[in-house]
Amino acid sequence: MTDLKFSPGKAVDPQRAIRWGAFRVAEYRIRVLSKWLWSVVAFGLGNPILFLLSVGLGVGALVDANSGGQGLGGVSYLQFVAPALLASAAIQGVMDEVTFPTMDGFVWDKVFFAIGATSISPRQIADGVMLVALLRGLATTLMYLAILLLFGAIPLSSFAPLLLTSMLAGWGWAAIMMAITARLKEDDGFFAIISRFVIAPMFLFSGTFYPLEQMPIYLQPIGWVSPLWHATELGRTLSYGAAMELGMLLLHLGYLALLGLVGMSLTYPKFRERLNS
Repeated sequence: MTDLKFSPGKAVDPQRAIRWGAFRVAEYRIRVLSKWLWSVVAFGLGNPILFLLSVGLGVGALVDANSGGQGLGGVSYLQFVAPALLASAAIQGVMDEVTFPTMDGFVWDKVFFAIGATSISPRQIADGVMLVALLRGLATTLMYLAILLLFGAIPLSSFAPLLLTSMLAGWGWAAIMMAITARLKEDDGFFAIISRFVIAPMFLFSGTFYPLEQMPIYLQPIGWVSPLWHATELGRTLSYGAAMELGMLLLHLGYLALLGLVGMSLTYPKFRERLNS
């Protein structure tokens, strides 16, 4: 009988798995997300259309008829709210993909522990989840931008800048929410609380429907700490040229970037602690 000889080459390259671990986690998340693909697309298209019809055109027609753009920088109400609705869509899109998957990975199905038993590191697991969150946010934002262009709410020249600032806001918020969710042992109504007492006030009191300075001073700090307000202010400057000093522009960009960096710096150690315990 002839002796079997094996090639000295490796059947599996562990270093390749280590290098591309985050993308393997992202691939797993995309396969899971694909089960609800049409729901994601329907929500991504339906939400902007309904908001633009009801708020931008419905309420906006009344505002335009009675104000003539006074107090809104001389633009229509639709143009005024469009950057805020865009940033809100990006924030909501990424949030759904970091909160529920993180809870699922640690608490419900505990799939992160199975992945962590391989050569994939806790940091790569967190990065993989974030990658898919940003992809979903990107898809939602692109659909929203397309609808805004069709409605004439933004010029084509602002497409790319608005995409970047909205995604920056989405990343900052997603990183903070991932850091918080990674510390939860049980749901205990956490997502309902976030929706009612964080997302709703942030949406209402971040200069979304009227300039922030028109709100009572004791409510304005809600906008100051909200990524939605910072992204909205940037969006209004980029879309129709709302006045903004260079210092404020840098402050808005820096704040959104800081949220993302702080959020991820708090996320990585918690993922490592829970998966190595």
